[in-house]
Amino acid sequence: MNLYRTLATAARVLRQLRHDPRSIALMILVPCVMLLLLRYVFDGSPQTFDSIGASLLGIFPLITMFLVTSIATLRERTSGTLERLLAMPLGKGDLIAGYALAFGALAVVQSLLATGLALWALGLSVTGSAWLLLLIALLDALLGTALGLFVSAFASSEFQAVQFMPAVIFPQLLLCGLFARRDTMQPILEWISDVLPMSYAVDGMNQVLHNPDITGDFIRDVVIVAGSALLVLALGAATLRRRTA
Repeated sequence: MNLYRTLATAARVLRQLRHDPRSIALMILVPCVMLLLLRYVFDGSPQTFDSIGASLLGIFPLITMFLVTSIATLRERTSGTLERLLAMPLGKGDLIAGYALAFGALAVVQSLLATGLALWALGLSVTGSAWLLLLIALLDALLGTALGLFVSAFASSEFQAVQFMPAVIFPQLLLCGLFARRDTMQPILEWISDVLPMSYAVDGMNQVLHNPDITGDFIRDVVIVAGSALLVLALGAATLRRRTA
């Protein structure tokens, strides 16, 4: 990898995104709108919002970043942009890292807005530090970015990229512990949930929700979510095709 080429790739992607306000709105505003709706769905039961709001603060950014990143990357592949770029002295690692940096910058903005909205405007009550909540939200958004970059290599159209959501995101959503504690699930489902990164994203949010200090479980959750994002990015670089199918 070459730092200059990676940064140049990130800058090019950000310039392109600047001319795509719908994608920017989807990435930055949709998680905030969803949290706002959720707060007033449970307007008569603030305790319910407190119990699930932190978890969804991590899940919503992950889902939106996955969707936008997979479609935006595939659009560049189908237009021939990626093929032309890879014909230049640009490594796959440079390309994937550049995309990750560009979308990661938007993920920072998204996480700041969503966390600020949840804590200070919607009154989400957490025992731990707001900065730890922000850290998990950011890592979740970066994980969504990494997953989106990875699955885009296996889709040949934007419609197929969207079809990956039920296969990649929905099982994690059902098994992450949001709807039922993972240790109460059927044993094989509990085992599957133990290897899915979204489970640790939700666990990390719950650690901040209930504990005033950093716990060993929180550190474990952070390491697993961050490691999963890096692993998926490496897989994305390995599976990136130099020619458009």
